[in-house]
Amino acid sequence: MRNYKILFLAFVLSFGVYTACNESRLDLQPLNPTEASFFTEEIDFDRAALGVYAKLTDFYWFNNNDPIHGFWDLPGDDVTTTGTEPFEVFFSLQPAEGRINTFYRTAYVLVNRANTLLDKINTVRDGVYKTPRLKEIHRGEALFLRGYAFFLLFNHFGTSPVITERIQSTDKTTNPSSKDTELLDQAIKDFTEAANLLPDRWDTANRGRVTKNSANGFLGKALVFRGSYKKSTADFTAAIAAFNKISGVSLVANFADNFAFDRENNEESLFEFQASQPAFDNVWLSNDFDNNVGSTSAYWGWFENHWSLFGKPHYTSTQKLRDAFEAGDPRRDVTIRGNDIRKYVARNQYSQSGVGSVNNPRILRYADILLLKAEAILESGGSTSEAIGLINQVRTRARDMKPNGTVPANRNAAESDRNRIMQWIMDERFIELAAEEGHRWLDLKRWHAAGKINLANWNFSSVRADAKFDVSKNLLYPIPLNEIDLNPNVKQNPGY
Repeated sequence: MRNYKILFLAFVLSFGVYTACNESRLDLQPLNPTEASFFTEEIDFDRAALGVYAKLTDFYWFNNNDPIHGFWDLPGDDVTTTGTEPFEVFFSLQPAEGRINTFYRTAYVLVNRANTLLDKINTVRDGVYKTPRLKEIHRGEALFLRGYAFFLLFNHFGTSPVITERIQSTDKTTNPSSKDTELLDQAIKDFTEAANLLPDRWDTANRGRVTKNSANGFLGKALVFRGSYKKSTADFTAAIAAFNKISGVSLVANFADNFAFDRENNEESLFEFQASQPAFDNVWLSNDFDNNVGSTSAYWGWFENHWSLFGKPHYTSTQKLRDAFEAGDPRRDVTIRGNDIRKYVARNQYSQSGVGSVNNPRILRYADILLLKAEAILESGGSTSEAIGLINQVRTRARDMKPNGTVPANRNAAESDRNRIMQWIMDERFIELAAEEGHRWLDLKRWHAAGKINLANWNFSSVRADAKFDVSKNLLYPIPLNEIDLNPNVKQNPGY
C-alpha cells in the first residue's frame, strides 16, 4: 500500500510540473470577447460605431420611471407643467438633481465611446478594413457624435472638460473645466472633419446613420450659436457656407409627418434618434450591449398624460405658445390640442410594453436649417429678401397643408428693417419648433447672450405662480455634485 501512495504522489507532482511548464495549456481563450480579441474584423468596428449611437438611448428612454425629458423641455416658454419640477420653477435646481447627473454622465460616456473608437481606428492594423472608405466613415461617425455631445454640454452647462483622447490612466481623469466657448469650438472642429468623411447617404439597412448633411447641418447650427454668443459676423458667414453644402433634402409636404412613426428618416430629416424595439421592450432596464434585454425605445408619456406617469403631472403647452399661432395656421392642430402637446403622440406607435415608443425624436430637420440660415444671412449683413425667402419657405409648407390655405401668409419680401425681420425669425422658430428637443430654451439663451432679448424680465408663461428665473444663475445648469466631488479641477457654475 505504501508503494502505491508513493507512486500516486510522484504522478501528481510530475503532472503539476508538466502542466506548469506547458504554456499552451495556460493560454486559454476567455469566455467573452476582450478588447484584444474584439477589434480584429471590420464588423467589430461597425458594432463599436453602433455602440456610440446606442448611448443616445439614455437621453430618450423611460429610464425606469425616471425619464429626463424635462431637462430640455421645461425651461423655455413653450412647455410647462403644474408639477414641482426644478426645470420649471428654477429656484430648486441643485447640483444633486439626479436627472442633471444622468444627462451629464450620458454625454461623457458617449464622448468616451467615441474617443475609444477613434483610438482603435488610429491603431488598427492594415488589412482589417476590407470595405473602401469604411474606416473614414466610422471616424466621421465618431467625430459627429462626439461633437454633438460637446454641443449639448456647452449649451446646458457652459463649461465642462473637453476630452478628445481616450482615457487609459488615472492622471487623465481630472481634466479641467473648459473656458469661454471651448466646448463649442471643439464641436465645430468635430463637425467640420466629420463632414469631409461621412457618406452622402446610407443604404436602407443603415438608414438613420449620420451623413454629410447631418454634419454640415450641425456645423452650421453650432456656428450660428457661436456667432450669437461671440457676436461674430465671421461665424455667421461660415454657417452659411456649411448650410450651402446640404443637398438632397426638402421640407415634407405634411408638417405632421415630422412626428409620425411611419414617416421617420424622411426627406426633411438630417438626424434622428433611432427609437426601436425589435424584441422584448423592458422599459425598466437599460439596454447596453446586452442582446435587447432592456429598452431601446423613446418615451412620449409626458405629453399625453400617459398612465406610466403614475400620477405625475404631464407637460402641457404654455398660454404663450397657444396665443402665438395665427388663427388658421395648420401647425396649431399638429402641435397642440386644447392645452395638450400633440407632436409625436398624435401619430405614435408603442412597443409591446405599451410604455416605450418606436417614434423617433427628430433632433435636426431641414426647417430648423432654413430658419438658422435666414438668421445667419441677416446677422452677416446679407440680403434681407433672401432671408425672408427662407422664412417664407417654412410658412408656405405650413399653409399648403390645407388645400387653398391662406394662413400663414408670406412675409413681405420688400421689408428692409433687420430688427423686424429678426423678430419674424424668432417668432417662426417658436411656432415651427415648439416642444421639440429643447430648441426653444437654447434659442432663448443665445439670443439673450446676443442682446436680442432680455431673460431677466422674460415671460416664461409657466403655470406655476412660484416659478422664478434668476438670470445671474439659471442660464446654466449646475455641474453635477458627483463630478465636483470626483474632479477637483472642475469648477461649479455661479450661484450653485
